[in-house]
Amino acid sequence: MPYHHVDPDDLDSPADYPCDRRSISDAAGLNLLHLARYAIEPGEQLPRTYHYHEQREEAFYVLAGTLHVETPEREFVVEADEVFVAEPGSPHRAFNPVEADGEAVVLGTGSPRTDPALEYDGEDG
Repeated sequence: MPYHHVDPDDLDSPADYPCDRRSISDAAGLNLLHLARYAIEPGEQLPRTYHYHEQREEAFYVLAGTLHVETPEREFVVEADEVFVAEPGSPHRAFNPVEADGEAVVLGTGSPRTDPALEYDGEDG
């Protein structure tokens, strides 16, 4: 079927993920685009690790709350209705600080979907 109507609240979140992650890509059977909704409680991070991608362009649209993104150069503070974009080869770690007032809700997207996250150790990227 060429169309999908997905309610992220109806999707399961993987138990091994550092925050609540609902994969819209999996539910719709998308092959080229990564698309997921994240609910990040204070003290949680969005990715499994500080990372970069060789090819994937990523964007995080903040739906509610505030998202912090650590990069080698600085920390970005991304408010609701703002977008943070990471180009290929750009290390980043998105998180909600422990002292945050509440959860951050983020729509994350990227392409190509199959480009794995490569751990950033301060020397790669």
